[in-house]
Amino acid sequence: MSIKAKRLRAQPVSRLLEQPGGLGDVMRMATLIERAQNHLRRQLPPDVAEHLYVGGYRNGVLTLITDRAAWLTWLRYEQPRLLKLLHQLPGFEAVMKFSLKVRPIRPVKAPPRQTRRLSPAGADALSNCAEGLEDSPLKRSLNRLASHAQVAPESDDGAAT
Repeated sequence: MSIKAKRLRAQPVSRLLEQPGGLGDVMRMATLIERAQNHLRRQLPPDVAEHLYVGGYRNGVLTLITDRAAWLTWLRYEQPRLLKLLHQLPGFEAVMKFSLKVRPIRPVKAPPRQTRRLSPAGADALSNCAEGLEDSPLKRSLNRLASHAQVAPESDDGAAT
């Protein structure tokens, strides 16, 4: 597969924003959704507002997303009031109903780090294997691995009892 240079010039941003179904429509929809989310969050109690997200708008249905089923139940009871609040916002007079969804937000957890330990007996076995080899990358690698062995803490055997 070959890569051929296109002879067409790059399009100006204004043309990309004006094309139907293009970037301009996406930008306008994102702006509308952000306005709806901010408007609803300002009207809701603070403990509920932080759990409400507007997911999208299509065919007169506004999708509201929350992270817990308990908040979804609360939103179901508040639907008529929320619709009235939303109709106050220019551009959202056509919203007929809500689509309510639960999407739990799971925090990203770092996988637990697995530290491996090499016993002194294992280090001795690696060193013995390395002794039988001529000077080679394998011998150096075995000696380097053997040097990672845990050193047992020294005990004072000369202490009087």
